[in-house]
Amino acid sequence: MKSGILIIDKEKDMTSRDVVNIACKKLGTKKIGHTGTLDPIATGVLVLGVNDGTKIIDLLTSNDKVYQAEVEMGILTDTLDITGNVIEKKDVKITKEEIEQTLESFKGKYMQEVPKYSAVRVNGKRLYEYARNDIEVELPKREVEIKDIFLIDFNDNKFIFQVHVSKGTYIRSLIRDIGEKLNIPMTMTNLRRIKQGIFDISKSIKLDEINEDKLISIKDALDNYPKIEVDSLTEKKVRNGCKLNYKINNITLVLNKDDELLALYEPSNHIDIMKPYKVFKGVEDEKN
Repeated sequence: MKSGILIIDKEKDMTSRDVVNIACKKLGTKKIGHTGTLDPIATGVLVLGVNDGTKIIDLLTSNDKVYQAEVEMGILTDTLDITGNVIEKKDVKITKEEIEQTLESFKGKYMQEVPKYSAVRVNGKRLYEYARNDIEVELPKREVEIKDIFLIDFNDNKFIFQVHVSKGTYIRSLIRDIGEKLNIPMTMTNLRRIKQGIFDISKSIKLDEINEDKLISIKDALDNYPKIEVDSLTEKKVRNGCKLNYKINNITLVLNKDDELLALYEPSNHIDIMKPYKVFKGVEDEKN
């Protein structure tokens, strides 16, 4: 069974774990992980690591994401999306220009309070566990960055916007914060992730299309990282997990003369030495 990455277009009303379970059955392997949870209400890009592809999940989850979100104004729910219980209602009068100006004002970094219905842990328990038991707990705040945001459509009490965000940004919370700035309760009604890192929705596949031929190689999945080629003698050292006398500034792909990905290396404490970050099985190892 090959290793690599799958770009799935997740359907609505499924958990990310549901998608992983389906992929495991279709590919006949238990070694599959996803690179960033999408709530059941959300659709779009969900990147899966398969076999050795699971070794690079931490690199892929660090990437920026782009979403398109639909918002209903005048209501607020406890989950911050339309699946929750309505806790506030208000008549809305607002112009398209006011929405556009407020969206624009969110560009840059700010401290965002995470939703109480989320998987973030506080004192060893996930926040949604506190929320389901009506236990009050101080919600953590995280610095997030809104790199781009703009209005797509506006109609009466609803609008659609697109946003490019840093890792860890909750779009539900962003919508709540936009509403608070306008003094209008707002709730997310739909969410679609259209890009994660270099992975675009146009390159995604549906669940019924999953097969081994759709796998993207680990090397291609990390195409935005630097690469170096090593000779056959150095290749043996790489396969054995040895440090090498190279100066690098970031995670670097190490390839042999056949363009096969051997390992990922990272800078060490010594400026001219790099150390192994992840070492991959060779072709012969995978056959055994």
